[in-house]
Amino acid sequence: MRRCELEGRAEQLRGRAKQAIGDLTDDARLKGEGLVDEATGRVREGVGRTRRRVGETIERAGKRIER
Repeated sequence: MRRCELEGRAEQLRGRAKQAIGDLTDDARLKGEGLVDEATGRVREGVGRTRRRVGETIERAGKRIER
């Protein structure tokens, strides 16, 4: 798992926490920030996953070429 995948997951968790706190305290701004953080985390995790998969595919192709 790449670093940006982990950072994305962490950002999603922070976003969910902000949303929960925003709900509890009736703070619409904090809840909105949480939604943005969660969405940003999903994108970051997706980019990291895609980068990892592309790298793995390139490695497999290189190994096949060596044979």
